[in-house]
Amino acid sequence: MRCPFCGHDDTQVKDSRPTEDSAAIRRRRFCGGCGQRFTTVERVQLRELTVVKADGRRVAFDRDKLARSVRIALRKRPVAEERMERVVNGIVRQLEASGESDIASKQIGELVMETLREVDAVAYVRFASVYRNFREAKDFEAFLGELGEPT
Repeated sequence: MRCPFCGHDDTQVKDSRPTEDSAAIRRRRFCGGCGQRFTTVERVQLRELTVVKADGRRVAFDRDKLARSVRIALRKRPVAEERMERVVNGIVRQLEASGESDIASKQIGELVMETLREVDAVAYVRFASVYRNFREAKDFEAFLGELGEPT
């Protein structure tokens, strides 16, 4: 592993441990070149995923983009960081387990909405308002009408 501080290409692992949900391994590393310490995270990747956009473009799946979207929806909500990470890991696992390498962006958006609905109703509405491109208050009213009773 290359040191992010000095670029030295030989770093030592000082400590390894699984994350809370055991979906990844955190490794504390030490650079012999500059003496800095840093952490890496290693995850299992079942397959390379490609996102097929609505306009037909194909882009590589970006787990960090998914995590950012989930964090934005859950911002200032009473949901622990570990739970957010489990949500993202669960969505990624579902996508990888689908057996498909090409995933429609719409499928990802619907899966995120379905997951957020179970986690936090406010985050669900926040995400839906961006995902479904709400323009006016009546869009929220119609959506909340469809939402009905909380689950």
